[in-house]
Amino acid sequence: MRVTHLSLTDFRNYAQVEVSFAPGPNLIVGRNGQGKTNLVEALGFLSTLSSHRVSNTSAMIRAGRDAGIIRARLEYNGREILTEVQINRSGLNRAQVNRSVIKTRELTRFFSSVLFAPEDLALVRGDPSGRRRFLDQLLVLRVPRLAGVLADYDRVLRQRNTLLKSARASGLRTTALGTLEIWDDRLVALGSEIIDERADLVRLLGDPLGAAYEAVAGEDHGPMLVSSLSILGADEDAALESEPLRSGTTGSVSIGPTTGDSFRAALAGLRRKELDRGMTLVGPHRDDLVFVLNSLPAKGYASHGESWSFALALKLASAELLRRDSTTGDPVLILDDVFAELDLSRRRRLAAAVSGFEQVLITAAVLEDVPDGLAAHTIRIHAGAVVDG
Repeated sequence: MRVTHLSLTDFRNYAQVEVSFAPGPNLIVGRNGQGKTNLVEALGFLSTLSSHRVSNTSAMIRAGRDAGIIRARLEYNGREILTEVQINRSGLNRAQVNRSVIKTRELTRFFSSVLFAPEDLALVRGDPSGRRRFLDQLLVLRVPRLAGVLADYDRVLRQRNTLLKSARASGLRTTALGTLEIWDDRLVALGSEIIDERADLVRLLGDPLGAAYEAVAGEDHGPMLVSSLSILGADEDAALESEPLRSGTTGSVSIGPTTGDSFRAALAGLRRKELDRGMTLVGPHRDDLVFVLNSLPAKGYASHGESWSFALALKLASAELLRRDSTTGDPVLILDDVFAELDLSRRRRLAAAVSGFEQVLITAAVLEDVPDGLAAHTIRIHAGAVVDG
């Protein structure tokens, strides 16, 4: 899969821009603040319906405008399609494929990309929500129907939390129990599917993660991913201690008779506490993913270089997994301002690691930061305009 052309209207600092891309590596060069990252952010949004920079989509709309438009022409398996999304400051966003209106959440099934940016260091050092979001975005790229499962789970979770808060405020806890059981059934059904799908994904990422980490770092530090599940007693509110494999965590082993049984038992055991706090305390929305290096949690123990290598390896492993599964070719690999953070040897190793992908988009402030082999097609950006390329 590759992007042949990108068109932006009222997106970030672009009133209007047209950019063509070639197969293989594409280098986007420009000083900081000129709009390099805005181009790849737009493509990342087409793939995941989220930004790697902001949580509020209206921030991507050009100042003073009511909507921004991302339009990309894609090519795979000899087929060309036109995808488009209109991001609205108020109201729902709108999406089209080949000029036909589709549900916005269906857009992700048409374009697959993996983006790595400096913000991804938070995957290692940040809170669990970022790691959950990483897993769920990758799940949807692999199995698009899971977007509906995740959306349904969020809806049920909100409604269940509303009931718990209402019961706490009114004191009618006994009355709420019957209704809670109805919501429990739906929460367990949807949540168990998400937990199982995440567990399978974690297992599949193991081998490509190890290979990618060694390719980037030049050493094998035993990188691992370990699921930490709230239905088995892991507590998101508790600080992570030095032992990554503790009660409530799983590697690739079974977590019990069935995930649903464990989920339902956890809900029953926490019923009183949930009513006291007015919130759902177990489920995939409370789970975490522990990153391990040298048998210790990367968070709190890994150096800056090790953390950077882990985050980058995780994205490269994701891209490798998607290319194995895909019938539409490689995902588009996007590296946003990565090479400036790497020493010369790691730049060369990363260049070698990405050379086999069908299309790679790279942004850099300084041309000399990027190995020559990745600069064959260079696009220069200045003040929200393409000045060369």
